[in-house]
Amino acid sequence: MRAVDLHTHSNKSDGSYAPAELVDYAISKGLCAVALTDHDTTDGLAEAVARADALAKAGKPSIEVVPGIEFSTKLDDKDVHIVGLYIAYDAPAFRARLQDFVDSRVGRNIKMCRNLQEAGIDITYEKLKERNPGAVITRAHYATYLFEEGYVKSRQEAFAKYLGDHTKYFVPREKVTPAQAVELILEVGGIPILAHPPLYHMGKERLDRLVSSLKDDGLMGIETLYSTYTGQDERDMRRLAEKYDLLMSGGSDFHGKNKPNLDLGVGFGKLFVPEEYLTKIKERLPQK
Repeated sequence: MRAVDLHTHSNKSDGSYAPAELVDYAISKGLCAVALTDHDTTDGLAEAVARADALAKAGKPSIEVVPGIEFSTKLDDKDVHIVGLYIAYDAPAFRARLQDFVDSRVGRNIKMCRNLQEAGIDITYEKLKERNPGAVITRAHYATYLFEEGYVKSRQEAFAKYLGDHTKYFVPREKVTPAQAVELILEVGGIPILAHPPLYHMGKERLDRLVSSLKDDGLMGIETLYSTYTGQDERDMRRLAEKYDLLMSGGSDFHGKNKPNLDLGVGFGKLFVPEEYLTKIKERLPQK
């Protein structure tokens, strides 16, 4: 049985691989499909799809690129991520909504840079953009900057001292709700999937209520396989999928060098997402 990876990132958000490089690497790993699901942006999808198409037309080994996105949403005190697969990413209304996300991030980034400047750090939003051309600037980019400039000894220290939610320098940004992300994905013909639920540390009852509520909003899937899951996590997620008749999905959450030792397709070495997952997802796509 062949493998797929339905949760990955490129340098258009906080990964280190260019979209075309990600496609090439996925082929080298023997995957039959890869979903590019950058945070709140679809800027890398055209490049990834074009690379796969060019390889196929040249008679070279190719791969299916699943157009996707990962929305960063907020529910009360929790960050909740919603992945969208097979989205019509060129839809004008959809792109306009994504620009709202970008604008929200810009305002937040400018404020965070000012806070860090007050801590004696030589940083500006312009410098971050120069170092990461075309990328949606996230806290991962800040961490790399602080590490490379010698302000911290590791990216982990950067989050602990300057970038974490509970540091005095952190600036939260306005986020959509999980329900709004589900609705937006459905509007462009995509499959909305709840990403890595165990990472939210909600407790079983609260997570069950969230899944039940999102199912009513149109949620269609849940990640039952993920790089950091324990065996118990996988069993719990499969039970939720069965209880609410949700599609099963999974992926590595590959970020290249920005998540060391976490590899495409296999996570930390044991991940395997079967092609069957993608086949069943395709069966639920709206008929055109």
